[in-house]
Amino acid sequence: MSLSTSQTRYLRGLSHHLRPVVTVADKGLSENVLAELDSALDTHELIKVKLRGERETRKTWIEEITRQFHAERVQVIGQVACFYRRNKKKPVIALPDAT
Repeated sequence: MSLSTSQTRYLRGLSHHLRPVVTVADKGLSENVLAELDSALDTHELIKVKLRGERETRKTWIEEITRQFHAERVQVIGQVACFYRRNKKKPVIALPDAT
């Protein structure tokens, strides 16, 4: 699923007040962190993740999260990234029409 510009803008607005629900640090994307990310995406659809590492490491983690969980990267600011994955069974967020 690819988000349109207006949908991405809408999700960025929603993510502004969110706090990071998962922190990725020294151990990287361990099994526990991956399980927590999957659970958070199922529950909330839109999440913030704190990435504590060097720039290249953070970039690799972001690519891995988007690939492994089929999530969309909404925004990255410094060490915080926002991801969106629609819950197919019980959608929580109603996205605006793609324009």
